[in-house]
Amino acid sequence: DTDRFGVISARAKLVTVDVLPEINAFCVDNGVKFLIARCSTSDIKAIHAMEASGYQLMDTLVYLQNDLKDYIPATYPSELSIKPLKPGDIPDVIEIAKESFTAYKGHYHVDPRLDPAKATEVYSSWAERCCTDSTVANHVLVAKLDGELVGFRAIRINTSEQAEFILAGVAPGMRRRGIYRAFVIEGLSWCKAAGVTHVLNSTLLINTTVQKVCTKLGFYALESFHTFHKWFD
Repeated sequence: DTDRFGVISARAKLVTVDVLPEINAFCVDNGVKFLIARCSTSDIKAIHAMEASGYQLMDTLVYLQNDLKDYIPATYPSELSIKPLKPGDIPDVIEIAKESFTAYKGHYHVDPRLDPAKATEVYSSWAERCCTDSTVANHVLVAKLDGELVGFRAIRINTSEQAEFILAGVAPGMRRRGIYRAFVIEGLSWCKAAGVTHVLNSTLLINTTVQKVCTKLGFYALESFHTFHKWFD
């Protein structure tokens, strides 16, 4: 983010009242101008303290979990081909990420102080790293329809028991055709074969479409987090 947006940036993953003064002092002492900070939606004291300290709410993430013990794969349209990524697919994945996230309502895009085009680059860059760096993602699925790549789904193994769906994109013109649902089905099957016992997936609170797809396939709401931005200038 520092290189992309041209300001010294930092992140704080789980803010509480107790650590907020230390976070603010660290940013001041180290010349941080742009801070992304998350806190649990249940931590009202932290939320109020962050607001009082000039933090602004940007988005809210909902984490869903699927316990794979009794998972039975569902079906999806046979015309869709969901396969593991091949090296030649990477340019198309990057392009779909750009198209998918151009009008996204996540915390980067809704902050008026950030360039929207550079905010989109966050996701296209992330998609590329998912395809090329095994420390970012362990497995990437792609969807093809009539030979055309129309979406991707990245998965990361967090622990021996937990996997996480970390990034997905579907070409805007190909939405409402069951592609995301197919990714969830194939992703869960891959995770179960990998030996994990549960799978996480996060989405924006306002993204009810993803939440409906996931809950119909056995996910349930686990926890949620607010994303705040603070500008130190």
